[in-house]
Amino acid sequence: MSAIPRRIFIGDVHGHYDGLMRLLTMIDPSASDQIYFVGDLIDRGPKSAQVVEFVRQGPYQCVLGNHEQLLLDAFQNGEVDMSMLQAWLYSGGQATLASYSDMDALFEHLAWLSSLPLYIDLDDVWLVHAGMNPYLSISEQTPQELCWIRETFHNSPKPYFKNKLIITGHTITFTFPGIAPGQITQGAGWLDIDTGAYHPKSGWLTGVDIDNQVVHQFNVFHNELRVRPLTEAVAPIKPKKKKKLKKIA
Repeated sequence: MSAIPRRIFIGDVHGHYDGLMRLLTMIDPSASDQIYFVGDLIDRGPKSAQVVEFVRQGPYQCVLGNHEQLLLDAFQNGEVDMSMLQAWLYSGGQATLASYSDMDALFEHLAWLSSLPLYIDLDDVWLVHAGMNPYLSISEQTPQELCWIRETFHNSPKPYFKNKLIITGHTITFTFPGIAPGQITQGAGWLDIDTGAYHPKSGWLTGVDIDNQVVHQFNVFHNELRVRPLTEAVAPIKPKKKKKLKKIA
């Protein structure tokens, strides 16, 4: 175990409880280490209820992901919104619902999920699920932006913060051009650590020790563990260039 306290950031778990346990066993956090989750604890994987209970009961911090938001929208004020329920079930909620043995446990978790922050400011690191709208101030950012944004954030050529690294999940890294499954992506002032644990093309669940620049990964499909320096695991992306409009004579 490291003598110096570590800050470790875990990518989107998506219900892969067993994989999370293997990853944390490899990381072997001490009592002084801090573990942060980037959201999307639930959906698609087989044990979402166990993941939520583990994070809820532990000394961990977590931001709200878009999949948690979908679940909360489906059960607003203790009542079921059928249209939102269908949207959640279609987005992987069926596996989550199946992981609960009774509805009481689900509603206990709903209360906890509703208390999750949209972001966590750690001075030098800003943890948020999806990203930031580069055209809005912090006070103007909405849950829609912070939990769902993609291209507008990723294609911004300038960092949102001058002195903070934004760590996100939400967008599976191999969906960026030229990025291999399991790689982490880096843009202008941000790091995306969602390596697609649930996706059959990847299976990698990632934990980043940001202070020691070390990446820990476990593959939920191939039962493979690996540790790499951040410099070997990360691949930079280039923002898409805006197409110039042709002038009409």
